[in-house]
Amino acid sequence: MITRLAPLCAAALVLLGSGTAHASSAEPVPEVMAALGDSVSAGFNACGWYVSCTSRSWSAGDNTQVTSHYLRLAGLSRSILGHNRNFAVPGSTSADLLGQVRQAVDAKASYVTILIGAQDACKPAEKDMTPVQVYRQRLDAALAELRAGIPGVRVLIASIPDLRRLWQVGKGNALARSFWTLGHICPTMLASPSSMKAADVARRTRVRARVMAYNQEAAEACATLGPACRTDGGAVFAYPFTLDHISKWDYFHPDADGQRVLAALTFKNGFEWIDVR
Repeated sequence: MITRLAPLCAAALVLLGSGTAHASSAEPVPEVMAALGDSVSAGFNACGWYVSCTSRSWSAGDNTQVTSHYLRLAGLSRSILGHNRNFAVPGSTSADLLGQVRQAVDAKASYVTILIGAQDACKPAEKDMTPVQVYRQRLDAALAELRAGIPGVRVLIASIPDLRRLWQVGKGNALARSFWTLGHICPTMLASPSSMKAADVARRTRVRARVMAYNQEAAEACATLGPACRTDGGAVFAYPFTLDHISKWDYFHPDADGQRVLAALTFKNGFEWIDVR
C-alpha cells in the first residue's frame, strides 16, 4: 500500500507547490485568450455526434451552460468579448503543442489555457506512450516560445483527468464497454474493460502512473515561469467524476456538464482577475 501511494503523494506535493498559489494582487482581465490542447478543450462530442463543440469548451467556449473561463472573464470586462480563440485540436499530443502556441502568439493572446497529455497516454499499446522526459521537453519548449512571443502572457495548465477513474465508473456499463471496444478508445487503459486479470490490472496502474507523471512534469514546467503560470493543483485529476459528466456519444469525452465542472475547477484554482480599464 505504501509503495502504491508514494507516487501519488509525490505528484500531489509537486502540484500543490508549483504555480498554484494566488498572487497578492489580481491580474488585469486579458483582451484576448486562447485555448490550447486536445479534444477536451475543443469540446469534442459535447453537443453532437463526433464533432468539436468549441462553444462548450471549458476554456474558451461561449455557451452559458458551461460558464467557461471566457464567459467568466467577460463578466468582469467586456473588452474580451469576441476575442476567445480555440486552437485545440482533437487527437493532439504534446508534440502538437508548439504549433498551437505559435497560433496563440500570432493571435496575441495574453491568457492561455493548456490541457494536453491524455492522448500521449491513450495509445494502442504501452510501448507507444510518450516517454515522460519527452513530454517534459515538449512542454518546456512550448512554454519558452509562448513567453518569448508574448512576454506578459498568463498561462493556466490544467491537470490531465484520471483515466483509470473513467474505467472504474464505466466498466459496469454495457454501452460504455461497447464504445470503448468497438471504437478502440484509449486501449492502453480501456482495452478488455471487464477483465480483472493481474496483467490487465497492472497495465491500468502503469498507465495511470504515466498520467500522474505527466501532471507532475507539467506542474514543474509551469513553476519555471513563476507567477505567470498556474496549475489547477491537480483538481481535475482528483475530481470524482461520474458517467453523468461523460458524453454518451463515446463514453470518453466530457459532455456539457463535464465541461462545466472543468471550467469551475480550473477557474477556481487559477488566477484572480480584475477589470482595470
